[in-house]
Amino acid sequence: MSSTDTGNAAGTAGPGEPADEDTPASRETRDAREIGEAGAQLSTAPVETAMPGSFGGARTPGALGWIAWTAREVTGWARWIWRQLTSMRVALILLFLLSLGAIPGSLIPQSGTDAQKVQAFKDAHSWLGPVYDRLGLFHVYSSVWFSAIYILLFVSLIGCIVPRTWQFVGQLRGRPPGAPKRLTRLPAYTTWRTAAEPEQVREIALKVLRQKRFRAHLDKDAVAAEKGYLRETGNLLFHIALIVMLVAFAWGQLFKSEGDKLIVEGDGFSNTLLSYDDFKSGNLFSTDDLTPFSFRLDEFTGTYERTGPNKGTPRTYQAALTYSEGAYGKDRKTLVKVNEPLVIGDTKVYLTAHGYAPTVTVRDGRGKVVFHDAVAMLPQDGNVTSVGAIKVMDGYKSAQGTTEQLGFSAVFVPTFAGAGKGTMFSQFPALDYPVLALNGYHGSLGVDAGLPQNVYQLDTSHMKQFKDAKGQILKARLLPGETMTLPDGAGSITFDKNIKEWANFQVTQQPGSVWALAGAFTAIFGLAGSLFIQRRRVWVRATTGDDGVTVVEMAGLGRSESAKLPEELGDLAALVHEQAPTKPDEDAAPTDADAVTPVPAAEGSKKQ
Repeated sequence: MSSTDTGNAAGTAGPGEPADEDTPASRETRDAREIGEAGAQLSTAPVETAMPGSFGGARTPGALGWIAWTAREVTGWARWIWRQLTSMRVALILLFLLSLGAIPGSLIPQSGTDAQKVQAFKDAHSWLGPVYDRLGLFHVYSSVWFSAIYILLFVSLIGCIVPRTWQFVGQLRGRPPGAPKRLTRLPAYTTWRTAAEPEQVREIALKVLRQKRFRAHLDKDAVAAEKGYLRETGNLLFHIALIVMLVAFAWGQLFKSEGDKLIVEGDGFSNTLLSYDDFKSGNLFSTDDLTPFSFRLDEFTGTYERTGPNKGTPRTYQAALTYSEGAYGKDRKTLVKVNEPLVIGDTKVYLTAHGYAPTVTVRDGRGKVVFHDAVAMLPQDGNVTSVGAIKVMDGYKSAQGTTEQLGFSAVFVPTFAGAGKGTMFSQFPALDYPVLALNGYHGSLGVDAGLPQNVYQLDTSHMKQFKDAKGQILKARLLPGETMTLPDGAGSITFDKNIKEWANFQVTQQPGSVWALAGAFTAIFGLAGSLFIQRRRVWVRATTGDDGVTVVEMAGLGRSESAKLPEELGDLAALVHEQAPTKPDEDAAPTDADAVTPVPAAEGSKKQ
């Protein structure tokens, strides 16, 4: 028996079987066991377990026996269920279910994103809406079933990674196993005879393997080496990165905030809840989590292509801001462009839209200015044809001295085609030929009822239209500097020459985004390592043959069959062979002293 055999390498005698029996069947079993031991711990993947019958075993009589049996049964089933939950198969199933469960969140309106669309869907689908509501499809990412899948996947990954990590650490601290007795049974094998001493060959092999970055050590009459630990490292990194991504996603969803604010040139914004036009946040978000900062829109600059197929496409699209961090921060200048946000801590300020805000002045019948401001208009097409409403809520009195409110529905075009050349549709997004079309109302705007209103639309249910002396509806198209006079001494409205621009900003705060990005990159690199790096073991045995000549055997074993393993073994054998060349047969004819005897190619190698 070789010195590398374990204590039971000769085979364990079964009942009625002699301990020293050496049959072909027993040798086959022994060889298979040795190869299995040589390939042990090439991976830290958990061993799959089959469905058990009963963990309780035999039940002894009495109440104590039933309690003991029940405890064993419950404990056994709990362990089995835990092994199944932490298996890779279940983790992949849960990951698939998670991605499958996210599909309704992208197809069905979500209450956290657009409550109005959710209500419209319910109104349009009287039967399907309540069903979706009970299933949580209007709030998928906070539903019970989605959270259950998410938490189970999280637990599964942690339960899988922790034991595998400790097992891998143990492998790193240990040494590669000793060589099997019969190296010829391994998938890659080569051998030759040399005049060098066995100890000298082993030293040469140890040096060569270490130069090739193998972890190698002497084990009696053989050198055991192993390489490719980065495969398991990549596998563990991939799973850890998945956990990081899950945590970052959950953290970002729970503590995120997102709001929009339309700002006219010269106006400012402070990052408080009341300053937003629209705001939504995660379930655990608090207003105390808002990053303290403020900014002012100094100027918006937009230039557009004048000719060619891309006519009207923005060339310059940027907002010049003056911002400060904290309550007493120093003012700083910056430019915000598309996909180039202002970043302050975890908060990003994106430029999302642009439009025009014509300045108008409204006077009453006595010439008193009751309204003077730039009114933002909402674009309706790519050439910035815009609509809006001008509301005079306070300070106006009619010619008869009664207090009223004024409203003007407005259409603004930055480039008008000209009188008689079409309707009020802009021909170009730049301010080439601005025109403001107005239609006036007087009465009650309905704002005193306390109900929220759209600032860009008029509620004319309690208002009357102004009419001219002929009884026609009063309306006009104004150029900058022109005035529309209201009938019966009701006053006037002037389209001032100062046309301002506005920009819409989206302020987002998602604290887990950096971690999610880092986890994604780590997962990619870890997966690449686990797929393209092969973990393998190499043994070099040098023993003295019956004729006194040293016999060198080299064999390799990988986690899976690969054509690269025989090739790598052949390259290693060639390096060892250079320093321990084949001993020529004494009976062979003399050859040239400079001739080099090639090393035998490893079995399975493509080398000839």
